[in-house]
Amino acid sequence: MSYHDSALLQKICVHICQSIIAIQQQHPELLIAKYRTINWQISTNKSALSTKFRDILSQTQTWDQLLQKLNSSLKAVLIPAAFDSQIISDLISSIGQLNPENPDFNTTYFSQRQSIGIAVLLLDAENLQLNTNTEKFLTTNCNCPLQVKIAFANWSNRGKLDVELHERGYDLIHVPAGRDNADGKMIAVGSSIHERYPNVQEVFVCSSDKVMTNLCNILQQNGILVYQVSQQGENIKLFNSSTSETLNYSLKPLPEIPSIEQFIAQIKILIKLQQKQTASYWIKLSILSKQFKTKHQLTISQIIDHHFPGKKVKDVFINYPSEFVVHQIDEKSELYVTIFEQHQRNVEKNQENSQPQTTTSKVLSTINSPTDLEQAIHNILADLSKVDHHNFFDVSILGSKFYQQYGKPITEQIKQLKIAGSFVKFLHSCKSLQVQQVGKKWEVGIKKSEL
Repeated sequence: MSYHDSALLQKICVHICQSIIAIQQQHPELLIAKYRTINWQISTNKSALSTKFRDILSQTQTWDQLLQKLNSSLKAVLIPAAFDSQIISDLISSIGQLNPENPDFNTTYFSQRQSIGIAVLLLDAENLQLNTNTEKFLTTNCNCPLQVKIAFANWSNRGKLDVELHERGYDLIHVPAGRDNADGKMIAVGSSIHERYPNVQEVFVCSSDKVMTNLCNILQQNGILVYQVSQQGENIKLFNSSTSETLNYSLKPLPEIPSIEQFIAQIKILIKLQQKQTASYWIKLSILSKQFKTKHQLTISQIIDHHFPGKKVKDVFINYPSEFVVHQIDEKSELYVTIFEQHQRNVEKNQENSQPQTTTSKVLSTINSPTDLEQAIHNILADLSKVDHHNFFDVSILGSKFYQQYGKPITEQIKQLKIAGSFVKFLHSCKSLQVQQVGKKWEVGIKKSEL
C-alpha cells in the first residue's frame, strides 16, 4: 500500500492532532513555548496542523522513513521530555498499528491477530456525543490503546456529525429512523465484538440508556473489561466494571490561559480591590489566590505552570520587582504581596537623578561575606534615605531594591553565604542597622551612630 494513501495519512494525522490537543490540555509545558497559547481545538488550527503533517509524511516512500519524518516533525512542536510521556507513547503505538507492511493488515488498518490487547469504543451517537477532549479523558483511563471506534446513528438527520466523527477515525454504522434502532444495532455489534476483534480486552460502552446494561453483562462474560460512559448534566461519568469506581469529567471547557501581561493586570486589580476592602497595604498570597480563582475560574498555579514550568508562584512575583513587592518574615511564614506603588517609582527615579551627587550609592561588584552583604544593605538604605527622607524602610522594599541591583533575591544571597536563619534575623545581627516591627511587617534603617 502506498504511503501517499489518503485514508492512511488521514488516520495518522487524526491520531497526531488528538495527542497534541491532549498534551495542551493536560501537560502544556511539554509543548514548545510558541505553541502553548495556540488553541489547537479550533477547527482552522487543527486543520492547518493536520495538513502540515500530511504534507510532510506524504513525502516518504517507506514506513521507516515515515516514522523518521514523524519523529523530527514532533520534535519541532514538543520539548524532549514529551517523548517520555504516556500520550506520545500511546500515539506511537497507535500509529504502529497502522503499518501497511504488517502481513495481517486489513482494510480498516487494524490487525486482528496482533498479540497486544486493544480497546474498542462503541458510541450511541443519538444518545451521547463525545468531543476530542472527552475522548482523550477516556483513553487515559484504560490500559490498552484505543484502536477501534464505532458510532451508531441515523446519519441522515445528524447534520455534519458524521463528517466530524469520520475525520476523528470513527467507523460509522447507519440505522433507519426509529426509536431504539441505534441501541439495537449497537447491542448486536457489541455482543460479537470479540469475534471480530479477538484481541479486544477493553470496551467503552458510551450511552446513557439503561438498556445497555445487557450488553455490558455479555461483554464481561467474555472476559472483557467494560467501561460504562454516560452523561449527567454537564458531567461525563466513567464507570469501571472491574473496580466499581466512577470518575467524573466536566464538559465545561477550561478558561483560556491569559498572557503574562494580562495576568499581571488581573492580579493588580485584585490587589487594589483587597486593599480597599481591608484597608491593608499588604495582601496575603493565599487570599489573593482564592479571589483570583473565584473571579477567573483558574488558579494562579495553573498560569505559572503554563508560562513558567518548574517555577513557584513566589518566584514569579519576585521576578517582576517593577510590578510587585513581596514580604515574608521567614520561609515558613505567610507570603504577602503588594503593588510597586508610584511613590516607590518616584524614589527610584529621584535616586537615579541624584546618582552623580551620591557618594554612598556605589554598588559592590561582588558580595563574598556577611560583612559585604551588610555594606550592600547599608548603601541601599543610605540612597533611599537621601531621596525619600525616611529613616526606616519596609524590608520588602529593601529586598526589591537589592534584587534590582544584584539580580538575585536577597534570601538567595543569604543562602549562598551560608548564613543561618532568616533575612530579618540577619538584619538584627548587623551592627550598623536598626530593625523595628510595625504591625505584621518589619522595617529597617541605619543606626544614627552610623549616619
